Amino acid sequence: MHLQTTDIEQMDRIRRLNIINSVTGIKPANLVGTRSPDGNSNLAIFSSVVHLGSNPPLLGMVLRPRTEVRRHTFENIEQLGVYTLNHVPVTHVAPAHQTSAKYPREISEFEAVGFTEEYIEGFEAPFVQESHLKLGLQLEEVIPIATNDTLLVIGRILHIIAPDGAFDDEGHLDLGQLGSAGISGLNSYYSLQKEAQFLYARVGSFRDY
Repeated sequence: MHLQTTDIEQMDRIRRLNIINSVTGIKPANLVGTRSPDGNSNLAIFSSVVHLGSNPPLLGMVLRPRTEVRRHTFENIEQLGVYTLNHVPVTHVAPAHQTSAKYPREISEFEAVGFTEEYIEGFEAPFVQESHLKLGLQLEEVIPIATNDTLLVIGRILHIIAPDGAFDDEGHLDLGQLGSAGISGLNSYYSLQKEAQFLYARVGSFRDY
């Protein structure tokens, strides 16, 4: 199969959506926890989280256009200034996927799908108790992407909550052992398995492998 730009542009919308969302491979599955200023919690699944830098510790997340429908997640992040990212456990992919449904603002996805809100002192956004790795972030910057009217939301990591021993002495994390899920496309979920770990790559070191 060889698809060119014209083929992609002319294909059925759903087929195009599924293809383009799948070609990047396995993406991280994260539940984004937010709360509105009046106390309504919100939970939504995202697969667009990317690492932007470690000093300061920044993560980016792409949100779809605001013009389509009201985006409760972004509105809450923008208004409260903090949010959480929670790895989706492979044991909870069904309720995690259900958070993508368009619930009314007054309905909390936590309650609707059976996840438990968890809070830590001094941080207003809700974590997912069932998640094995949780991040608390502070909104740093929002960059509009003019090409498709999406937004790159940049957050600084303030909190990392994980089981004891989740990271080794050098800070490596085994996502398979942790039980985190990955996403391909919009609705296919994968368990992860660590296949290898290498030293920092240097010219001439490849023969050591």
